[in-house]
Amino acid sequence: MNMNTNHKKTVKISAGTGIFLLISMLLLPVGFNSCNDIDFLEEKAYSFLEVSNSYNTLEGLKQGIAGCYANVRRYWYWGEEIQDPQGVLLGGLGTDIAFHGEDPSSFKWLTNYETYLVPEGPYVTQTDGNNTVFHHWRYAFELVSRTNYMIMGCEEIDEGQWRSPEQKKAYIAEAKFFRAWAYRLLTALYGEVPVIDWPTTGVKLDYERDPLSKAYALMESDLIAGTTDLPDKGDEEATTRINRGAAYQLLCEVYLAQKKYSEAVQAANALINNPKFALMTESFGGKKSVWGTSDVFWDLHADGNQYNAEAIWVMPMIPNTSDGHANHRASRCWAPAYFRFQHAPDAPVELTTGNYEFIQGTTTRQTRGMWCAFRGKDLGVGVTGGESHEWDPVNDPRHFWNGISDTLSRGVAWIHPTNLTAYYIWKDNWDNDYRNARHMVYRDFYYDNPRSAFHGKKVNLKEDYKEWYPKSQGGIAEDVGRTAGIRDIQNDPCQYIFPFFMKKFDPCKAVTNPLTSGNGDSFKDIYIMRLAETYLSRAEAYIGMGNDQAAIDDINTVRRRSNAKEVTVADAIAYSGSVLDYLLDERIRELYTEEMRHIILYRTGKFFERTVKYNNNPNVLKGTMKPGQNLLKANLLWPIPQREIEANVDNKWEQNPGYLSGHPDFRKYVQAGVDY
Repeated sequence: MNMNTNHKKTVKISAGTGIFLLISMLLLPVGFNSCNDIDFLEEKAYSFLEVSNSYNTLEGLKQGIAGCYANVRRYWYWGEEIQDPQGVLLGGLGTDIAFHGEDPSSFKWLTNYETYLVPEGPYVTQTDGNNTVFHHWRYAFELVSRTNYMIMGCEEIDEGQWRSPEQKKAYIAEAKFFRAWAYRLLTALYGEVPVIDWPTTGVKLDYERDPLSKAYALMESDLIAGTTDLPDKGDEEATTRINRGAAYQLLCEVYLAQKKYSEAVQAANALINNPKFALMTESFGGKKSVWGTSDVFWDLHADGNQYNAEAIWVMPMIPNTSDGHANHRASRCWAPAYFRFQHAPDAPVELTTGNYEFIQGTTTRQTRGMWCAFRGKDLGVGVTGGESHEWDPVNDPRHFWNGISDTLSRGVAWIHPTNLTAYYIWKDNWDNDYRNARHMVYRDFYYDNPRSAFHGKKVNLKEDYKEWYPKSQGGIAEDVGRTAGIRDIQNDPCQYIFPFFMKKFDPCKAVTNPLTSGNGDSFKDIYIMRLAETYLSRAEAYIGMGNDQAAIDDINTVRRRSNAKEVTVADAIAYSGSVLDYLLDERIRELYTEEMRHIILYRTGKFFERTVKYNNNPNVLKGTMKPGQNLLKANLLWPIPQREIEANVDNKWEQNPGYLSGHPDFRKYVQAGVDY
């Protein structure tokens, strides 16, 4: 990253890892929302900015805090298009809930555990040159480093700069919250890591991988401070800054990771019993979906409604922010690439070769023209036209469309729901559960081309395209000949047509790239924490304590809000096999696209079992991959980045089990039905 040196000094320090990264102590000019307007913090320019003067004023500390929010948004919530690492964690790729739809055979997007979760390489993101394993390690430790310097700055600046002793405590607690947030991620993914609670300068080559107990102790201490020193809801200096509710929620999760179930219940109780927080159970906001419908769950996720009693921590996604990293890309992530689907079922075969259509009277191929299944926006003459015209938009062979709908924008099928997510968990509440309503999950696609007899009809791939699918795939086309391979019955519903979970998307609101209906971008503010998750976290703790009825009571509290039928303990066991599995199913219904599924499954001990059982990547179904996308016994932890091991030369770390040849679990696949 090239930055003007009068705005920062690059200081060679340790990021809390064995490798010595050049960390830019950059004061990111990120704004915080107030209730009625948006205020952007102005970056204060110093002639020579270094660690010693970055955080020596209250204004500098405010910008440091803003940088923590920017760090989380940019590297974990799609604030920057670093595709793979964010898709894997936030999208739950490679778990029971999702797989990569655009190309399930890709070497990217965690489509294959054996080749993807490796200590070094081979795939790097297109933005920062790191593979996913290193991405989460690097940026989590950068967050730790930033917070340590901020805590030191809070302790060292002149006391007269603080408005009150409580303000100082609140700033320290806010920095500690982000440190705990980073360590929760690091310990969940990598296990034992260096625990660093104060700035490290100079060269250090002998970091320890500290016991998990030490990391948990720091997280607990940091978050307990937050439960008293952070402001209560409504008292924050800016609406988008965290309050003590976020500390209680994260503390509950830290306790759950240690199986401290009684303490987890106490943390959840403190949040649930706080009168400033409440589930939203009645319609609010006065808005309607593009279909003219709404309900309380839609209201909860409608653009502009996120700052409500249920919200614990909301991340703003504001267009044209000064740091440039506030675009969630909700359509690109979770929507199918329907605009690539090509021809309608009744397109003449002689005009079609490999899903392309020839422009009449020429040898030039067009991908979306007279016989396209979805027209989208009218482009006029030529592929990139847009000229004025007076010809018939249906029959003129020179006419082009981009195939992209205003309602759906430009999906790329990065994150495809598993059958569990899209179908199984809804079977007993298909029509009544608000979370499965049309304005939440777009399932029915309709042909849009007046030239075709299918115009306006609902897409039914298996029936409509049976003449295009070979007999080997259940169609009626010959397996060889001119139509062989024109359509693939596994690729079509994998990349082009599948349910689109629209919780984070705002249909028909293109802020950028109007020609492509926003290009898949989304600037709707998103929840990082909300009270429904607190109820489900407390239910998890009750299950750990053996109190299944209390867990079901909490689950039903969440279900009632969405008009889902209440269940009994017996119902839950009959439906999902256990109350814990029912809870994990309920988390999908309530929190799909919001939670980091890997962390939840690691924490509950269900990662192997449910990934192998429910991940239906078509390559697994075809037998070209082992269950769970070649899931390995080693993958209960991620590998330590090899460059970190090599850099820590004075205290050589061991790699996590199963990632090096010679270990008994090296390249050992997880098998269905086997208890690990």
